[in-house]
Amino acid sequence: MKITELLSQDTILLNIEGNQKEKTIDQLVSVLFNAGKINDQAEFKEAILKREGQSTTGIGDGIAIPHAKTKAVNEAAIVFGKSATGVNYESLDGKPAHLFFMIAAPEGANNTHLEALARLSGMLMKAEVRYELLKATSAEEVIDTINRFDKEDKQETVISNKKDLIVAVTGCPTGIAHTYMAADSLKAKAAELGVDIKVETNGSGGAKNVLTKDEIENAAAVIIAADINVEMERFKGKHVIQVAVAEGIRRPEQLINRAVKQDAPIYNGNGGQSEKSSEQKAPRSGFYKHLMNGVSNMLPFVVGGGILIAISFMFGYNSANPDDPSYNPIAAVIKAIGGDNAFALIVPVLAGFIALSIADRPGFAPGMVGGMMAAHGGAGFLGGLVAGFLAGYIVLLLKRVFAGLPRSLEGIKSILIYPLLGIAITGFLMHYVVNNPVAWINKEIADLLTSLGTGNAVLLGIVLGLMMSFDMGGPVNKAAYVFGTGLLASGVYEPMAAIMAAGMVPPLAIAIATTIFKNKFNDQDKDAGKACYVMGLSFITEGAIPFAAADPLRVIPSVMAGSAIAGALSMAFGIGLRAPHGGIFVVPLVENGALLYAMAILIGSVVSALLIGFLKKPVK
Repeated sequence: MKITELLSQDTILLNIEGNQKEKTIDQLVSVLFNAGKINDQAEFKEAILKREGQSTTGIGDGIAIPHAKTKAVNEAAIVFGKSATGVNYESLDGKPAHLFFMIAAPEGANNTHLEALARLSGMLMKAEVRYELLKATSAEEVIDTINRFDKEDKQETVISNKKDLIVAVTGCPTGIAHTYMAADSLKAKAAELGVDIKVETNGSGGAKNVLTKDEIENAAAVIIAADINVEMERFKGKHVIQVAVAEGIRRPEQLINRAVKQDAPIYNGNGGQSEKSSEQKAPRSGFYKHLMNGVSNMLPFVVGGGILIAISFMFGYNSANPDDPSYNPIAAVIKAIGGDNAFALIVPVLAGFIALSIADRPGFAPGMVGGMMAAHGGAGFLGGLVAGFLAGYIVLLLKRVFAGLPRSLEGIKSILIYPLLGIAITGFLMHYVVNNPVAWINKEIADLLTSLGTGNAVLLGIVLGLMMSFDMGGPVNKAAYVFGTGLLASGVYEPMAAIMAAGMVPPLAIAIATTIFKNKFNDQDKDAGKACYVMGLSFITEGAIPFAAADPLRVIPSVMAGSAIAGALSMAFGIGLRAPHGGIFVVPLVENGALLYAMAILIGSVVSALLIGFLKKPVK
């Protein structure tokens, strides 16, 4: 597929107005919508801004490639925009952006589309392409330029015994633009320096130019320029440089020179490196990272299972019981799917992915088995946490113990030694050491929460509400959220309802405040405030972060107050919620009063909005 099959004359904007980033994004999104390429401007813009939140798509050299992959896209498309004066786009080189390629990819984008988008990213690394586009005065000239430089990619094969052969891997969260720009930047600079290089790209269409065993063995060093997890065990014993994908775009010469000189730590094959370079940032690690890996993979089971259970109750609370007069066979099947199957996997999946994060793939099976034992042994969510960390570190220990085995026996470790000993040791410890005491603790916590009087329940709701709004998506917010989801597995549903109500308040409060107190916000804030209605109703607390960052002393205390009220009211009303996500879409499924729950959210949001409006100063 040619790039111009995705870029047409009706998706070209040659006169971007203004110099602000969000206004520019709005104009480009409008072009896509008017051309019929997207079906929901707000949802697509939200996806674009979410990607910008991970790292700016202003890559320097006057280029920005905002991109998103979402169901709001009808068909894969590109919109080109040009600004003569330049836009303050927070680019990596600190300079204004003049050329914009906004990429819209549908959730089911096929490889043909993705390959065309990848070629576009590579083309923009060429100075002559940028020059031609800057001087273009018509849509026809833009399309002609793209067509002249659009060349089909070919699978690379590098066979070299030179000591300066370099191999690299690039990848970004969406796998559309930065992945390929980093690859092309590295390849272009390597050619200029006379260095052989092969780059594997981990994009949306899967891994391309996959590195072979021989290429890795012949390489002097490995460059990992990625913001995603990369399969690392194959690089054991090699000098490995690990940087963000943006570094591959901006600093290819420095990375290649370091690789040629082998100025990098040696990867030791157990998730770590033997030494650290002073220039290299250590990869994220520690308790929080491992816990979030488990929780994020567990959530789909909790959300899907919880909503299905709640739907079954709409037929009657005992409608799944064959001995009850309200029995309904459909309700019974729905509850079996959600409760007996999806919910049954919550703890094993949590433990398995925590162990995977710690010890890579060899930790997954021991973690899953430990989690299953925790679930069946009554240790529940807390037992699953213990099982995940226990299994992960047991496998790490096994890796160290068997590190001295001959290379000829390397394959037997992951096939036999790690699963056999990892599962056995984890299982024995869970059975004889962990399950009974943790099951007792778990039961005591559940009994305490279910027996809370109104006063204590309200106090708990206040604390959870304050935590949800303190850092809006940060560690404190996540701690409260994990606490609530953990209690779902123990049959305690009220705290989760308070947590979701409190988490919906910050963006809803911002939306209401920007609507009522128009003189307290500039035009850009008022536009962003409209999107906060959608984010708040969808339980996306992070929608309030830009406003909190711009005015923390006024906004954060205001939203914390409203969230505390919402959490307290939810607990006071005895609202229960089995689904830990969904926002307004799951409000009808709450137990003990959907209207009361909606009122708690509304009251908290209005209080916060009024506080924000009264505390903020008018905009001049």
